Amino acid sequence: MNNNPFNTASFIRPDVIGLKPYKPVVPIETLAAQLGVSPDEIIKLDANENLYGPSPRALEAVKNLRYLHIYPDPEANDLRQALSRYTGIPVDNLMVGSGADELIDMITRLFLRPGDKIINCPPTFGMYAICAGINGGQVVNVPRHTDQSLNVPAIETAIAEAAGAKLLFIPAPNNPDGSAISEAELRELLALPIVIALDEAYFEFHNRSFITWVLEHPNLIVLRTFSKWAGLAGLRVGYGAFPGAIIKHLWKIKAPYNVNVAAQAAALASLQDLDYLKANIAKITATRDKFQADLQQIPWLKAYPSYTNFVLVKALDRNAADVQSALAQEGILIRYYNSPGLQDHVRISIGTPSQMDKLIERLKKL
Repeated sequence: MNNNPFNTASFIRPDVIGLKPYKPVVPIETLAAQLGVSPDEIIKLDANENLYGPSPRALEAVKNLRYLHIYPDPEANDLRQALSRYTGIPVDNLMVGSGADELIDMITRLFLRPGDKIINCPPTFGMYAICAGINGGQVVNVPRHTDQSLNVPAIETAIAEAAGAKLLFIPAPNNPDGSAISEAELRELLALPIVIALDEAYFEFHNRSFITWVLEHPNLIVLRTFSKWAGLAGLRVGYGAFPGAIIKHLWKIKAPYNVNVAAQAAALASLQDLDYLKANIAKITATRDKFQADLQQIPWLKAYPSYTNFVLVKALDRNAADVQSALAQEGILIRYYNSPGLQDHVRISIGTPSQMDKLIERLKKL
């Protein structure tokens, strides 16, 4: 029996005790074990991964790594040089992170003092609110319209009324619905007294970017990732473009060896294999468009327009959680969110044509 009266909870930040943890998807190995099948038999469409995988050059680069016993380049100089050529942004304005999630966390650490606020526009990517909470910030939610578009007037009002509002996070396109922000909307928002973090995780599927605007607007940050278009989700590598007045302070709080050697090598090789990766992107977008057309044959489902590698679908006359559960029992994983505005929705990542055809066949039988 432990008679130590030490009270661990009294030492932990009260705001952290009250946080809700991020709820990840079920690992593919877990579901495969539950169903008694091989993980290769699972159709995984729940995490917006690129099921075509990395480029051959990226795989070869990781296979041939020689210096795993040496710490990685803390500034990822070779990768940043390649990213500068890819984006047109000067090297001095680029930083690489262990996924875009690390950069989101760093941004909130840089700007937020306890009690400072972020403006969040749900339904949206959950890590913005989570990172704000971890770093002592408060979240002011400005819900989107029913068509998932931004409510720009309400954002303006929230910024005016929320004392201590520092950051506005906007995915472009948005996750989980795939909608885009217009140039006019972004210009209007950039005129407000707030720093905007524009998350372009799905840029390559939309082929419209605002990254060069970072050089013109001191309150704009643009984030990207290699997880989606380059198929490197398992290696965790992302990057951001920052105004000079912001990035010089980010370097002070960045962990010194944050992006491992395998991630740096694979990302660099991916940028040298763009034709291959762009061909896969074209396959994914073509499959997405066909999938959206096929969904129109199912009267109880309504798909939203998407500029990404996923589609948000509303279940019109049945329980969305039951749809997700029924498909999981057959080894097809899709994402269900038990959160405001999404209880009757599922999000479906785009897989191979045969995988999406199988999903359509099963949906027709539900």
